[in-house]
This record gives sequence, C-alpha cells and structure tokens, in this order.
Amino acid sequence: MKTRYEAVVVAGVLTAALAGPAVADPVPLSLPKPSGPFPVGTTELHLVDESRADPWAPGRSREVMISLWYPAMPSLRAPARHLRAGIAAFYDQTSAGSVGLDPGVADFAGTRVRARTDAPVFPGRRPVVVYSPGRGQSRSFGTTLVEDLASRGYVVVTIDHTFAGPVEFPDRVELPVSRVDTALMMRERVRDTGFVLDRLGSTALAPAMDLSRIGMAGHSMGGFTAAEAMLTDPRIDAGANLDGSLDPRSGQASARGADRPFLLMGGGTSGADELPHDHVHAPDWASFWANSTGWKRDVHLAEAEHASFTDAQVLLPQIDRRHPLPTDKLAAAIGTVDAHRSLAAQREYLAAFFDLHLRGRHTTLFDGDSPAHPDARLVP
Repeated sequence: MKTRYEAVVVAGVLTAALAGPAVADPVPLSLPKPSGPFPVGTTELHLVDESRADPWAPGRSREVMISLWYPAMPSLRAPARHLRAGIAAFYDQTSAGSVGLDPGVADFAGTRVRARTDAPVFPGRRPVVVYSPGRGQSRSFGTTLVEDLASRGYVVVTIDHTFAGPVEFPDRVELPVSRVDTALMMRERVRDTGFVLDRLGSTALAPAMDLSRIGMAGHSMGGFTAAEAMLTDPRIDAGANLDGSLDPRSGQASARGADRPFLLMGGGTSGADELPHDHVHAPDWASFWANSTGWKRDVHLAEAEHASFTDAQVLLPQIDRRHPLPTDKLAAAIGTVDAHRSLAAQREYLAAFFDLHLRGRHTTLFDGDSPAHPDARLVP
C-alpha cells in the first residue's frame, strides 16, 4: 500500500479472486460511516475515448472506469462493494510486499461501503469534485474521503487511470505497468481528467451536477495530477494534493504553481532524509508554493505517512488487531497517528476547503491550528 507494486499477472489475480480467501476465517473489514447528513448513492461507468490511442495498449482506444458518488434518497438497495473481485485480489496478492500481510488473511472482497448502488438521487444540483488515485492504487482506495464528501452534498467522480493502477472493466482486469515514463503517465492522466469532464454532462447524473463549480483532489500521483490538470483546464476551480510529489521531471506544476485555490496536505516524512513533507522541507512543494498566486494552505499531519491518505489508514489497524503486522512496515505505511483522528482531520480540512471555494461558505479552519484536530497543523 505504498507507491510501488510488484507486477502481478492477470491470470494470477483472477485465479486468486475466484479461489477466495486462503484462510478459513479472514479478517472482516469495514469503512467508517460518512459524517454528512445525506445518504450516499454510487454508480460506475465504462468510458471509451475514441479520439485517443492508449500508449500502453497498441491498437486500442483509451478506456477508463469511473464511479460517481452522490447525495441520495434513502434506499433499500444493497450497499456497494468496496473493491470488485479483481481489485480485491490485487490488494490481497500485493500486500505481502508492502505491509507483510499474507494472502487470504483479510477479507478485501467482502467489504461493503455505506453507499447504495444506483440509489435515487437527492434533488438538487451539486458542486463536483474529481478524485484521482495514486500510482499503483485503485480509485476505490480513497472511499473513506470520497463517501464523506458525497454525504456532505457533493457529486464526486473517481477515475481509474488505466495502467497506472489496477482497473476492473466489465470484461477484464488491467494491472499497472511495472516500468513507465512518468512524464508520459502524467500527460495521460491529465488527458483522462479532461475527457471525463467532457463526458459528465452526458451522463444520467448530469442534472445533479453543477459543472460550473468543479474541484479536484488526489492522493500521491493523483494530487500531482490535480495540480497538472489545473494548468491546462480552466474548468477546475480548486485543487488539493494529498501527500503527492510534484517532481519537476514529470510535470510543470512545481515551476508554474497554481493561480486558483490549492490545498497541500502532507504526512510525516518525505524522501531518504525523512524530513517533514511540507512546503518548507520538500523542494518540489517549496517551488510550487513560491510560484502559486492563488489562495493556498499547507496542512501537515506529523505522525501520518503516505498511505494514511488512503483507505489503508482505517483498514490496516483492523487487520493488525487480529493478525499483527510487522511494526516497521505498518508505521512506514500509515505512521503512528490515531487512525480515527487522522481520518477526521482529513475529512474536515478537505470539506472545508471545497466548501469555501466551491460554495462560498466561510470557515475559520484555515486561520490557525484547530484544537479539534490536534494531529494537524498549518505550515506557514
């Protein structure tokens, strides 16, 4: 659950998905309830960009999978699965290398979210937030934040960037490529974002979306994608980067900054020198900060780590309580921060940011450190 994954062949992933857990009593997993007042609905779409060839699939058009999460009417429909079978198998098979978790120990395939599949939409037009996952991650692994934004009245669109992370299409599973030109990957991620924004107005949920108010957030390379997309797409009014590098070899954001509101949110350390990941200590963030002319804030969670900004923050402690994980690997993934406080802070700062810049709702959360969130501090 870090940024690099071992390559796993498609046949191996599908075999694991069909075979089921390797142990008799896998650890059941759950995601916390969203904090907003609305029930949440979700649906997914398979989109094909006929105008663009996929650089990693010669002869094929670029395809992406997206999910839409939205305020819904109360529904008796079944809660959606957190991870589809092929994606659950991917995490089951790759977690050994990242956190020392043996295959079959955790019931990744059985986890449900709070959102109801295809639930009726709650009336109204809502601002839109696009979510982009980190490299090697599924769009589903940001659900703890995404569901919360939807429960507060946003339509959230999550994108799987094919070959950047595991993607389950209706007819197949595509896995992340093991070696890639990161500048090329960033270019295609930005193109994916623009393509999805182009298509939102023709989806069944279009009447629920106010496409004049669009934000974007992402974890790791997804946060980098948000910054890069804002350089070329004026439709994105505000962006947030959750612990993502802004490597100048892969994009222009660090050199050009942002001219619209942008939130940086970092974990405890960055790089081999283990300095805090904030705009004071990380050179790429420092450059981005200096070159940004729009509203900006930098929120630092000192005891968090890179995967704290994914669903791993709440899932790994559940596994660790039943099947202790190597302490060093667990801390390297999600730090030593209290999982519930970490998630509460992330949810509150992200929602307050988009409330301020997409809804015009005043907040004092960014005026100084908040006693309600002692793990987070504003970096001046």
